[in-house]
Amino acid sequence: QVQLVESGGGLVQAGGSLRLSCSASGRTFSRKTMGWFRQAPGREREFVAGIIWSSGSTTYADSVKGRFTISRDNAKNMVYLQMNSLKPEDTATYYCAVDTSIHITWRVDDMDYWGKGTLVTVSS
Repeated sequence: QVQLVESGGGLVQAGGSLRLSCSASGRTFSRKTMGWFRQAPGREREFVAGIIWSSGSTTYADSVKGRFTISRDNAKNMVYLQMNSLKPEDTATYYCAVDTSIHITWRVDDMDYWGKGTLVTVSS
């Protein structure tokens, strides 16, 4: 089991920044990738950004490229999502997730563990 706890959400004006944090505990040695996903009201959960734990290689959804940055701290078992130039359409609950498989897909259904999420609201 891997336990994930997100923090850092809140209310911010358009153009502002927030940094989300995800703390991982438990069988963290089993993780292969960690990702951030989001779900807006009435919409499906979607991939935002991901990182391969061993290499640090990152990938992003087109909608956030150039604005969001995912990073990790191996020693602290933390993953971060720095969000800049926020837009009202970024409003959503943001979730941290872990995939223990070597087959990297970044699909919601393929992630093995999820946090409970943190709400980000961007006002116009």
